Amino acid sequence: MSLVPSFLDLLQPLSCAMTTPTFNSFLTLLAGWVFARRHTVTGMILAAEAVGDKHHSAYHRLFAAARWSLDELGLAVLSLILPLIDAKTVLVAMDDTLARKRGLKVFGVGMHHDPLLSTRKTAITNWGHCWVVLGVILKLPFCGERWFCLPILFRLYVPRKTAETKALPYRTKPQLAVQMLQLLCGRFENRRFHAVGDSTYGGKGVLLNLPRNCGLTSRLAMAARLYDAPPPRRPRRKGGRPRKRGRRLPTPQQMLAGRCRHLTLKIYGRKDKSRVAERVARCYAAPDRPLKIVAVEPLTGGRKRQGFFCTCPEDTAEAVLTRYAARWSLEVTNHDAKGQLGFEEPQGWTKHAVLRTAPTAMLLYSLVVLWFSREGHRHYQPPTRPWYIGKTDASFADMLATLRCQSIRSEVLSMHLHGRGSRNVIKRLIHVVKQAA
Repeated sequence: MSLVPSFLDLLQPLSCAMTTPTFNSFLTLLAGWVFARRHTVTGMILAAEAVGDKHHSAYHRLFAAARWSLDELGLAVLSLILPLIDAKTVLVAMDDTLARKRGLKVFGVGMHHDPLLSTRKTAITNWGHCWVVLGVILKLPFCGERWFCLPILFRLYVPRKTAETKALPYRTKPQLAVQMLQLLCGRFENRRFHAVGDSTYGGKGVLLNLPRNCGLTSRLAMAARLYDAPPPRRPRRKGGRPRKRGRRLPTPQQMLAGRCRHLTLKIYGRKDKSRVAERVARCYAAPDRPLKIVAVEPLTGGRKRQGFFCTCPEDTAEAVLTRYAARWSLEVTNHDAKGQLGFEEPQGWTKHAVLRTAPTAMLLYSLVVLWFSREGHRHYQPPTRPWYIGKTDASFADMLATLRCQSIRSEVLSMHLHGRGSRNVIKRLIHVVKQAA
């Protein structure tokens, strides 16, 4: 079983990150990943009908022992994404997601907060891996105003207790995010990037360590201390250091107590009406950097008051809020990668196997969306669902089903079937594949 030739052509630039035998094994496992019912290495070998082509340990060694870099592979995927971005600034999102695991000997496992089981009153933890993910946010021409986030770089967060027990270096989630931003911005020094993250990635650990060609948009505490620019030092004044901060400004909470303007934005798939107050200020941790501060009181949707900041002080409140809302596309990516590509299912337990196998599912997500934007949308046939007339765009499940159908179609056509029933055979096979997907 192999994938459609147009998808294999898309993968050819990635061959620079591996040797030829390793890349051939990689293509086989990707084909198995697309068709596998259970996304383990042996499940992929069975789905790709590769039993007997090589010893099964060769495919296990692809993740556990082969010499290739996941970062280089992710940056090669980024080179396929950049031609689709017309804007001068590349928007990237960073977030962390939990992959539940079992077993005490799996590398890097620990207890992590489980957002799906937790409530506002009760925090629940679960055993598994916590991945910090960085992806590129963009709009595709065939999906209207919908944002997509295509993952490219990954870091495994190891809890402090596990790091101390296993003698591993400990780094916080913001530190891991800064590592990926520095790698990304250092490799593409001539491009401008802008990162978007929730409050975990909006603290001074990220703000003070941003690369020079990268901006940041994140959440801000409603009681955050804000300051004006420091006054100029008086001439001929002796003694003392110059002031770092100017006069104290109102907090985001106090900004909403004053006069605000009403704003209607189409974000999160709906129209949101809000009261908005904005100003340029400096936070306590970074007094030398002017920030755009936006305080929002939603009038619809039932959400509480929120504060945001952006390192581009010339941006409007609309731009800041729209940019932050695009971050939700990374949450959708995490959901689809777990539900459709089995991000949590690989069972490797050694260090290299853990650090490579699960992120490959995220990279495959990016490759499927890229293939659909290039070729797959021409073959997409929306399913007939009279009870679901509101759906207009293809979901990731539709993209993956289209890739499977086109691959099956290519395989069947290569058999050179003849006769009056050959078209019905192809039609029935594609229908079965769609239902299985």
